[in-house]
Amino acid sequence: MARLIRFDWALKNILREKANFEILEGFLSELLHTDVKIDSILESESNKENDTDKSNRVDILVDISAKEKIIIEVQCNSEWDYLSRILYGTSKAITSYIKKGEPYKKICKVISVSIVFFELGKGEDYLYKGTTNFIGMHYNDTLALGENEKNMYERERKEVSDIYPEYYIIKVNIFDQQIRDKFDEWIYFLKTEQIKENFKAKGLRQAADKLNVLKLNEKEARIYENYLKDLSYERSMIESALVEGKAEGKAEGKAEGKIEIARKMLYKNLAIEEISEITGLTIDEIKKLL
Repeated sequence: MARLIRFDWALKNILREKANFEILEGFLSELLHTDVKIDSILESESNKENDTDKSNRVDILVDISAKEKIIIEVQCNSEWDYLSRILYGTSKAITSYIKKGEPYKKICKVISVSIVFFELGKGEDYLYKGTTNFIGMHYNDTLALGENEKNMYERERKEVSDIYPEYYIIKVNIFDQQIRDKFDEWIYFLKTEQIKENFKAKGLRQAADKLNVLKLNEKEARIYENYLKDLSYERSMIESALVEGKAEGKAEGKAEGKIEIARKMLYKNLAIEEISEITGLTIDEIKKLL
């Protein structure tokens, strides 16, 4: 099997191009069990186009229609308040795409898709879905839309949960590589960077063709190899700093231990934002250590 590009790097550098939308469309179609067509990529917060970019977090906002947006994010390193971060991301998307004075029914549906390569939460499955429902406190029934609400939403929102954000968390590292359905084929690719000949999931054949490492030009190949080296180096530095900081933190106290971890990470040239996410220290606190 051909060596393929990591999905996070492809998301940052290749899949944003309109000519390659069919790959993302296939991934989302298999996840959501519906035929997804992408209108445009609306923003690219972490799409830095330079050789020194060492960010291992990728996020894009996909425009499906005027009434539906999908956030796709890839996170490689541990972030223990990550669940709050995805809440912030959906909230920001909701408020950003409603104009002042518009009725609340114009609020777009936001779907958050998080692809994580660390142990997030506690659970045996690799794929989790989160929705919002209202359950009766006395009769344990689920609040449903009445006829007036259905008419207000022009029958596009069939359930109360259709109004609120929808969350998907994909924990790639614990995927057991057993293929049960077509979406498992996609996760097999995300985990192994390989696509088997018998895979039939939407978008995978295009991915196998366009994400072949051998098809990168000389500049792209150099940038990609540097990205892989930076990713390995950063993971090693973070793990080393955490181990050393925890050992010293036991003797010096919890707060002092965090500061010591931050100092070691600064010494090893990790980004301040990354240090803040890992240690829990604020950016201002870390800047003072400089």
